[in-house]
Amino acid sequence: MEDYLSQLNEAQRLPVLQKEGPMIVIAGAGSGKTRVLTLRIAYLMQQGVDPFNILSLTFTNKAAREMKKRIADIVGVSESKNLWMGTFHSVFARLLRMEADKLGYPSNFTIYDSQDSQRLTSAIIKEMGLDKDVYKYKQIFSRISSLKNSLITVRAYFADADLQEADAMARRPRFGDIYKEYVERCFKAGAMDFDDLLLKTNELLNRFPDVLAKYQNRFQYILVDEYQDTNHSQYLIVKALSDKFQNICVVGDDAQSIYAFRGANINNILNFQRDYDDVKAYRLEQNYRSTKNIVEAANSIIEHNKTKLDKVVWTANNDGPKIIVHRLMSDAEEGRYVASSIWENKMNHQLGNDQFAILYRTNAQSRAMEDALRKRDIPYRIYGGLSFYQRKEVKDVLSYLRLVVNPKDEEALKRVINYPARGIGQTTMDKLIVGAKQYDRSIFEVIENIDRVDININGATKTKLRNFVTMIKSFQALEETQNVFELTEYVIKKSALLTELKKDGTQEGISRIENIEELLNGMRDFVEGQKEVADARGSLSEFLEDVALATDLDNDTGDTDRVSLMTIHLSKGLEFPYLYIVGMEEDLFPSGMSMNTREELEEERRLFYVALTRAEHQAYLTYTLSRYRWGKLVDAEPSRFINEIDDQYVEYTTPMDDYKYKPLLDADLWDEPDKSKLRQSKPRNGTPPSVNKPSEEQIRKLRKMRPVSTATNSTPAGFEGDLQPGMMVEHARFGRGEVVNIEGVGGEKKAEIRFQVGGLKKLLLRFAKLELVE
Repeated sequence: MEDYLSQLNEAQRLPVLQKEGPMIVIAGAGSGKTRVLTLRIAYLMQQGVDPFNILSLTFTNKAAREMKKRIADIVGVSESKNLWMGTFHSVFARLLRMEADKLGYPSNFTIYDSQDSQRLTSAIIKEMGLDKDVYKYKQIFSRISSLKNSLITVRAYFADADLQEADAMARRPRFGDIYKEYVERCFKAGAMDFDDLLLKTNELLNRFPDVLAKYQNRFQYILVDEYQDTNHSQYLIVKALSDKFQNICVVGDDAQSIYAFRGANINNILNFQRDYDDVKAYRLEQNYRSTKNIVEAANSIIEHNKTKLDKVVWTANNDGPKIIVHRLMSDAEEGRYVASSIWENKMNHQLGNDQFAILYRTNAQSRAMEDALRKRDIPYRIYGGLSFYQRKEVKDVLSYLRLVVNPKDEEALKRVINYPARGIGQTTMDKLIVGAKQYDRSIFEVIENIDRVDININGATKTKLRNFVTMIKSFQALEETQNVFELTEYVIKKSALLTELKKDGTQEGISRIENIEELLNGMRDFVEGQKEVADARGSLSEFLEDVALATDLDNDTGDTDRVSLMTIHLSKGLEFPYLYIVGMEEDLFPSGMSMNTREELEEERRLFYVALTRAEHQAYLTYTLSRYRWGKLVDAEPSRFINEIDDQYVEYTTPMDDYKYKPLLDADLWDEPDKSKLRQSKPRNGTPPSVNKPSEEQIRKLRKMRPVSTATNSTPAGFEGDLQPGMMVEHARFGRGEVVNIEGVGGEKKAEIRFQVGGLKKLLLRFAKLELVE
């Protein structure tokens, strides 16, 4: 026990050793909050608390996996598997599957992602004959989601005259009818959307006191990470479950609350001490991540917020370089400056691409960055673009698989019943939808009984429908004995999906086939990974739940030596040695849509605080004097946030006092000529760095860092002799890593590899695609 407790400073040790009662840990950026949360769980288990009685809630699956791995290193893998640990959505999806019958759902209910939900909303609007330009399906679904997170059910909506009046004023008086139909269709399809996972958990705990008592007794110790990001629905679940024993520990930082647009309520953390008696409060204020200049600059920014908890973040790290602020004329020039700066830093400090990140307020800003990086031949990765599981061909395969688990899944059925084309057109589908409504059955049930229902469909089409049902049922029979990889391999062949894709010989068609291949590779990895999970067999339902609950960053795969590009919201929890925050302009950052109230502006400032505290060593802020917005070149001015940083932490490589208003009228027209500046000048204390042509030696060094495989030998199936601890290997999915340990023999031989990104993984050598590298 002393070994892991010795890793902690005094401020971290106190909350770890606090066993009983409610407590809040206010953790500044880079202060080791994940370590505190992890070691507190390990300490509880070593103090005799049964892991089955511990509930730990995180905001990403990645965080949960990393925490469980650390805990397993201390208390053992066997005991760590008994913890209830994961995201709010994954944990309560698990709970709901155990109790689904009480709410009238099957235990194998489908989880709709946002695309499924939006598609269903769009279909309902079309079926109701409503104007799609007034009833925009994305806006309608967003409102449904918002109401659910505020625990406003259909019944509550129709009981609230103000809500209905607001929709009438917005020219969408039928919103309530759409909401009602959406909820009924989901229920009939045996499906829950993401918001239902919280809404239905609240319903379960409130309507069934015996269920609440059961889980209160089960979860005697509750820990919540990133508590500042919880919404009202999550808050009520945690409050209900912790009410009996009140052994609740929440960890968070009010200065990093940046998800109000998703319903996060900063008051949950601000008012925590009012919700429980005798709350112990701890503060983690030492930053281990960043230099003093970055930490102090971030403190000077957040000091401008009025709504905050008291804490003073500090660091024992060195001063480090000052924050560079650079002005450009246009967004294209901004992109070129950032790419050149990354190139220079790589050359001068022998750095890999993965040491750099570019953050922006909106996704649209990535274009100029991408153009410039491509021209410099600097590889990059965009986070938050179209993720792997949202690509059409992947969604098609997953829809077939979802039908295997739950044939009532209406959205999955509509997607694949005629893809590849099998002569079941939209007219037939419309008749089936009407029939399903008429008989109050799912579409699949209607097709199953196509010869006994009164629907005007000709004999040839009925045969095609019967063949489709037979095919799905054959998949279901196979699912009982095969893992997800074996089943999917059969499904894509039998459904003719692969044959259809092979007809397209274009590069896009080839890319789609490669995506299907990568899906199968991922399934193989998943099946192998599930062998280490208690009571798991790598089944289809396990895989589908893992996919449904995954996030962009959780699914990060492939070559890792790339510059990271992402919105600031996606950067939370990450850290980079060199960081570029671009587009530091008024109306862009802070956003012009988020400056109407003090609360909105303070959230924007917290967002800037989060962005800056991602930097470990060097931060750059760039702004332009003009930028394309909606296809038009518009003037821009520096963000107020730049002015809010204390001057002693900043180096201006271009003067800020050159920006002046250019009057359209002659000043002599007026009695008192006004030649004042639009902005107050700000002192400059630096000169632009020289951009030197790299030497031949530097170019040679840089070429060695490019992500070109230097593999010399691939590991064949049953690889036995050559792979040894200490060797460096390359994996198609996880990237480069060092072999730490080899265990097992023959077909069960495994390699434990510490990857540079993703940490320690254990791979079965007969499946793993590894290459030895120099």
